[in-house]
Amino acid sequence: MFSVDHMRVTVAGAARSGLAAAELLARRGARVTLSDTRAVVPEAEPLRDLGVRLEVGGHTVATFTNADLVVLSPGVPPDQPVVQAARARGVPVIAEIELASRWLQGRVIAITGTKGKSTTTALTGRILETAGFKVKVGGNIGAPLSAQVSESTPETFHVVEASSFQLEQIETFHPWIAVMLNFSPDHLDRHPNVEAYAAAKARIFENQDAGDWAVINADDPAVLELARRGRARARHFARTRAIADGTVIDGGWIVVRKGAAADRLVPLAAVHLLGPHLVSDVMAAATVGVIAGATPAAMAAAVDGFHGLEHAMELVADVNGVRFVNDSKATNVESALRSIESFDRDLVAIVGGKFKGGDLRLLRDPLRARAKAVIAIGEARPLVRAALAGAVDVHEVEAFDAAIARAYEIARPSGVVLLAPACASFDMFRDYAERGRRFKEEVKRLELRAKG
Repeated sequence: MFSVDHMRVTVAGAARSGLAAAELLARRGARVTLSDTRAVVPEAEPLRDLGVRLEVGGHTVATFTNADLVVLSPGVPPDQPVVQAARARGVPVIAEIELASRWLQGRVIAITGTKGKSTTTALTGRILETAGFKVKVGGNIGAPLSAQVSESTPETFHVVEASSFQLEQIETFHPWIAVMLNFSPDHLDRHPNVEAYAAAKARIFENQDAGDWAVINADDPAVLELARRGRARARHFARTRAIADGTVIDGGWIVVRKGAAADRLVPLAAVHLLGPHLVSDVMAAATVGVIAGATPAAMAAAVDGFHGLEHAMELVADVNGVRFVNDSKATNVESALRSIESFDRDLVAIVGGKFKGGDLRLLRDPLRARAKAVIAIGEARPLVRAALAGAVDVHEVEAFDAAIARAYEIARPSGVVLLAPACASFDMFRDYAERGRRFKEEVKRLELRAKG
């Protein structure tokens, strides 16, 4: 059994994952230092009672080079000088999910992809819970994996959303079921190139063996290629491509097909999510359910009761015939593209923020076919204008509330205002969730004004 008793462990980053890792390590007997660049981290103060030393206001080299182990929160880039200095001294550097996984007793179901991870993770957890299994859901959403260790049993399924930031620092992390939903360029402000991003994603399959499962989106050639070297048994799902074996759409149902036989799993009428691309996420979750032993009745009930996650194609309101949709989680170009393609006409898309790579020109044709205008916001305003010029009218607006008001005026009388930024939020907001909440607050104000 992995032991950290009396080890000097530095945890880098005092966000959710770092706090959970520091507490877990302290309770397992480690001498923990929690290091963060922020000058004040009030949420970390209770850890002092467990003997955790807090280093705030910046990382010092000695804190990392004198450690026996360094644990990185997902938000801490591994190329930081202090991390590189630790590696140069031979100090192991691992991700928080790697640390936690070494103490889990239950089996791990890990889900990655450029888009749809949170929706698929949450729905997979619901399906398994409805089927009567003991389930813990978290990772990149919800409770960090380190916070699940104390309640882990051999019967527990740990459904884990795994980002590239987490996967790039694993060593032994071993999912029983690894799911890859899709792949497109993203996080190029963090990863040096798209190849490095792809390599980090592909690590989800790295430690699997012939007794494990890889759930793969057969509609996505990049996913098929990234999964090709894995040793696990492959189970495909495909919404648009014809496959002989796997999860497909047939006669208004999500079915699992094996040759000529097809077993019905979930009726499409039970799917209450905006956007056809989200049906692929439902198919992935249902595929995991089949492997884990969930009944079709449990799957259908779970899907029917699931109306999506906040900030993911979330219908906010209808104001005098104009629908407002919050897809603040669409933080990359591919996600925004799928959101835009979910609507037929009279669309006004709010795009922009802190650009993190990708080709905004991919939005030109979909917007040309269905949009009345684009409202460009944030640092990326000039990039959005340059990429979309000639395809659609682009209005650059500085203030977020003014952007929503302008979009409403253009979308009237019966259009759709879609927040699909294709960018990160950090130029204007703390995170995508704050951006989405602000969007909803401004829409509610519009709704009140419209009612007089």
